[in-house]
Amino acid sequence: MSDNFAELVDVVLSRLGPGEVTTYGEVAAEAGRPGAARAVGRLLAQSEGRWPWWRVVTATGRLVPGAEEEQAKLLRAEGVRVEPGRVARMGGR
Repeated sequence: MSDNFAELVDVVLSRLGPGEVTTYGEVAAEAGRPGAARAVGRLLAQSEGRWPWWRVVTATGRLVPGAEEEQAKLLRAEGVRVEPGRVARMGGR
């Protein structure tokens, strides 16, 4: 994964404001690498809080495994409706 991709992901994620939720795939596509959703996930997992990771979910709205409670808490604090394990009304529902 190139540093350039990380920089492009940074640009995409820095545009997300409180209460906005996107998917890994959308971030990858906007960063110029459609299909690189897993690469976005790896970047977020290794970012040590550099980006608002809690605003990124799977295409079906599923929260980060192992961090569901923390992610749900952060999203709810921003006014996002969260159901058990997922953001309400994302694709695939």
